Amino acid sequence: MSIEQLIKSGATIVDVRTPMEFMGGHVAGSVNIPLQELPARLDEITSMKQPLVLCCASGARSGQATAYLKSHGVICENGGSWINVNYTVASN
Repeated sequence: MSIEQLIKSGATIVDVRTPMEFMGGHVAGSVNIPLQELPARLDEITSMKQPLVLCCASGARSGQATAYLKSHGVICENGGSWINVNYTVASN
């Protein structure tokens, strides 16, 4: 399923940038969980409505987050840049 299809179906959007970056702009309704906090917040993440679409500034950190979460059984995909995800959300 494409990122657009996941978003249309109501996927939870998780932004893995720092809180400062998140405050500078983010996808409306997204949740901010910085990459380095994923292990400590795994229980919270696994209880979220899945699938998750992960995003960051460029797609690098969200790619790392996707690999980590998939290894823990979370249904998720790398959405890449939050700006691209935001465009997809806004156009739906």
